[in-house]
Amino acid sequence: MSVLHEGSEPPHHRGSVRAPQSLAGGILLVALAALALWLTRDLDQGTLNAMGPAMLPRWLAIGVGLSGLALLAFAFIKEGDALERWGLRGPVFVIGAIVAFALTIRPFSFGGGLATPGLGLLFAGPLAIILGGYATPEARLRDLVLLALSLTPFCMVLFGDLLNLPIPVFPQALTSLFPSDWSQKAVLRATAGIMAAAAIILFLTTRNRRPAPVDVADHSGRI
Repeated sequence: MSVLHEGSEPPHHRGSVRAPQSLAGGILLVALAALALWLTRDLDQGTLNAMGPAMLPRWLAIGVGLSGLALLAFAFIKEGDALERWGLRGPVFVIGAIVAFALTIRPFSFGGGLATPGLGLLFAGPLAIILGGYATPEARLRDLVLLALSLTPFCMVLFGDLLNLPIPVFPQALTSLFPSDWSQKAVLRATAGIMAAAAIILFLTTRNRRPAPVDVADHSGRI
């Protein structure tokens, strides 16, 4: 985002668009919302008492779309920032995290006998969080691991236990590590508890370590 210095005037833009950055952001958000609504068109939404797999992504897409429309409106009525140069690092890591999550949460076949194993949210969640976190040069592995070990068990319990959504939570091979008379939800809760405990131990044992300086120089090959 550009910074206005003392005594400087807001940028003036030709034409009816007064905030090109808001215009581009609004178009992107509306496009993402439309894509999400199209991809979830065949999923059951369910009700508030029995939520289906489309409930959360569909209403989240509607919220994103409305935010995009608001940005589009402001782009024509309020002076704003011009478009700036942007780097490839952010989009590459964010898109890579989404692809990695999609390829690992369920088995995915590439054809010819080549397929990825279904690892469930237990492994796909931390993988996506850590990869996506490196979208910024200020990312630190310790912080990302802490976030992954905290956010993933929360999502496991929320979606797999409380909301009963049909999301693969862990690979079936994991159940062999627990007593045979344990239910799937008991394994889920135990696994989530282990991850949360690991997050607490990691935080307590590393909190006094001085973080390494972050290289924020632009090495991303901006275009």
